[in-house]
Amino acid sequence: MPTLFEKICSGEIPAEIVHEDEYCVCFRDIAPQAPVHLLLVPRKAIVRLEKAGIDDQLLLGHMLLMVGQIAREQGFDQHGFRLVINNGPDAGEAVPHLHLHILAGRRLDWPPG
Repeated sequence: MPTLFEKICSGEIPAEIVHEDEYCVCFRDIAPQAPVHLLLVPRKAIVRLEKAGIDDQLLLGHMLLMVGQIAREQGFDQHGFRLVINNGPDAGEAVPHLHLHILAGRRLDWPPG
């Protein structure tokens, strides 16, 4: 059964998309934790980071490069942003499909929750 994110990537479920290409889709989180809260999702369904294989290294590298591009395009690159991967239920993972949370638009204190 396709995940929520697979359905968003395919267009079956609508989302406020800010970037998409052949490898990934970036959209606004529906329950934002910061003024800017985007999710960058690979079109390939990888359950979580430790399930990625050596054949996923180009995809993962592409996604990291896209974070910088999206930050510049959306105008939050100058003041900084945080990148979060919740890996597994104890880390707060709600959808079993690897995704990057991009948070910006306010001071993000450390340590996080």
